[in-house]
Amino acid sequence: MSRILLLCLCLLLVRTQLLAAGGPETAKPEEKSPGKPAVQPAKHDQQPPAKAESGEPKEQLVETKHCAVINGVRVDYTAKAGTIVLRDNENKPTASIFYIAYTRDGIEDLSKRPITFSFNGGPGSSSVWMHLGLLGPRRVLLKPDGTPFPPPYQLIDNEYSLLDETDLVFIDPVSTGFSRAVTPEDAKKFHGVEGDIRSVADFIRLYTTRNMRWASPKFIIGESYGTTRAAGLSGDLRDRLHMNLNGIMFVSTVLNFETISFARGNELPYVLYLPTYTAAAWYHQKLAPDLEQLPLTNVLDQAKAFAANDYQNALLRGADLPSNQRRTIEDEFARFTGLPLKYVQQADLRVSIGRFAEELLRDQGRVIGRYDSRYEGYVRDRLASNMPYDPSGEAVYGVFTATFNQYVRTELKYESDLPYEILTGNVQPWNWGEQNAFLNVAETLADSLTRNPFLQVHVSSGYYDLATPFFATQYTFNHLGIDPALLKNIHMDYYTAGHMMYLNLADLKKQKADLARFIRSAAFQP
Repeated sequence: MSRILLLCLCLLLVRTQLLAAGGPETAKPEEKSPGKPAVQPAKHDQQPPAKAESGEPKEQLVETKHCAVINGVRVDYTAKAGTIVLRDNENKPTASIFYIAYTRDGIEDLSKRPITFSFNGGPGSSSVWMHLGLLGPRRVLLKPDGTPFPPPYQLIDNEYSLLDETDLVFIDPVSTGFSRAVTPEDAKKFHGVEGDIRSVADFIRLYTTRNMRWASPKFIIGESYGTTRAAGLSGDLRDRLHMNLNGIMFVSTVLNFETISFARGNELPYVLYLPTYTAAAWYHQKLAPDLEQLPLTNVLDQAKAFAANDYQNALLRGADLPSNQRRTIEDEFARFTGLPLKYVQQADLRVSIGRFAEELLRDQGRVIGRYDSRYEGYVRDRLASNMPYDPSGEAVYGVFTATFNQYVRTELKYESDLPYEILTGNVQPWNWGEQNAFLNVAETLADSLTRNPFLQVHVSSGYYDLATPFFATQYTFNHLGIDPALLKNIHMDYYTAGHMMYLNLADLKKQKADLARFIRSAAFQP
């Protein structure tokens, strides 16, 4: 009897130690049936990550099996939705990072299978946009031009997913998605350029190590501020973790914030935005007939030439510009933007995004989109001097929010009562570091290209993007200051939509082909 009691006590002790370990919480085999939670949900939407009895945050993980037809080929894959806990140098937990990973089944040699880490921007955005819009095996159903259907919204199989070319890991930075700081008061440590980059780099290291992917070709893809993060990561991964990348994919790029910051004394954005103003005016048929009848790219070539020469020179000279030359520049500016001449004169040849978006269709009582200037929306105050909202953003916020929340619970079987922060202001104020608003991570990218000459870069730009204009992106890459021999490592493609060009079906098809070709060439270089 004493032996039996001793055995029971030992079993009880082992069970207690396992519960206190705080390791990844996965569904038990008998709990994988549909309709039964595989992960215990949080009890309150503002709670920090759930903790085990030891007080340590619990890592959670749910695996599900799926298949998709991509490019006409059946792809069987495993989806993992879960969290990884980050720790500081003293091994204390600091943050719980939520991620969703898709890995193709049946791959025996992982050194032959690329892996891509994806995130969006903001700062304050989750990874949902490229996840359910471009890369993942499921995508939101939109009209061919990218505009939404009325609710309720739907997800459909994404026949243009990149999962046939690369495994995919979607990362939500701290305070976005389901990711949270362990101590809410410490969240601000992650709400800045350096803290954000370091935490995402630490996640990539942990995921790569745990899933034995150090030998795999590695890529990162970022959109908008995510391109800023991606350039910074190229340096942090290289310098601190000694991880070299095969490629970086930039979608709607901003690396040098001087190019998009409309600040008094900074003339650069006015020059770099003008061709995008031209694209918007061309689309809405506000240009002169001789320009409207030309293909968009031909009109943009003329706009770029004017912006880079006569217009830039006029801004440089300021009050020293002779009145007759000024009038010529005013006429040309009005011609390439579709704005009334009187408005151009009153604006002193300097029109910011918000003013342009509000003014272009003022006579129709409409405002155009910032993310995508093809979109237009109603206005309540027709005398407003600045855009009251972004109709291109409002068109898709609800679509992505509804479809993701349904998808993550029903198809991926991950449950949490935390609000999934699609695009949050909780990361503000953002710590821009010593460079403040004129942050420039192009220098970091230039160093990465210089020190790792195998690194390849792909850049996707939309002609109708008023948030990160394509001419500003060209300017940034033309001023990297790298050896001319490395310029061949930079590959640029353009699309006839906006910031999220992949919402436009024709662009989604093209972008899939462009990115697939890039990954194949960068992953296995001769």
